[in-house]
Amino acid sequence: MSFLTAQWKNLALFNYEIDAKTLEQYIPQGTEIDIWNGKCYISLVGFMFENVKLLGLKIPFHINFEEVNLRFYVKRFENSEWKRGVVFIKEIVPKPALTIVANTIYKEHYQTLQMNHSITENKLEKVDYVYQWKIENNWNTILVETEKNPIEIEANSEAEFITEHYFGYTKVNKEKTFEYEVKHPRWQQYKVTNHYLDVDFHKTYGKRFEFLNNQKPISVMLAVGSEISVENKKRIKS
Repeated sequence: MSFLTAQWKNLALFNYEIDAKTLEQYIPQGTEIDIWNGKCYISLVGFMFENVKLLGLKIPFHINFEEVNLRFYVKRFENSEWKRGVVFIKEIVPKPALTIVANTIYKEHYQTLQMNHSITENKLEKVDYVYQWKIENNWNTILVETEKNPIEIEANSEAEFITEHYFGYTKVNKEKTFEYEVKHPRWQQYKVTNHYLDVDFHKTYGKRFEFLNNQKPISVMLAVGSEISVENKKRIKS
């Protein structure tokens, strides 16, 4: 049985180019940075978790909620093939039970904060997707404006690189790494026509990532999402 099943919907992805050296201390043992077109990426991602089930069961008041995370991309060679995955710097959710379970079982880096989201059609007949989280009485906001109709994600594109990672890796310590598989079909995307950020990266993610306050994303995407399952957790042996 899958550990978790859910729908991931309306994934707003703000992608930044970053010096790989900045991420060295976060790289799990057994993995290496995954590079696309010579660039090392880090992404700020906001999305909806819906119809959540843990071990097949719905947990009251923890079925639908927002998540915002900061993640980067790695790969691991096993059985003559590359596994492409993500590592999370931090995952923000509005439900404390999720933080307790994720940090205890998966050794992730969750934080519970007050959050909001909205989806609205604007006066330009476009759709605005907004995710917010509150730190020290200040709201952080990301907004993506898109066209209404989904389009395919092209093969060998930047969008494919960002969205087609099917494993998660957690660095427990220098010797121990957990791997888990995230199963989902290939996603579509909405064409982005505008975006807006009001984010304090220092207060949200620490001084190491404060430089993102003054750096513009090199791309912004809105993935439609799909049903997902999280399973096959295991420890990677040295």
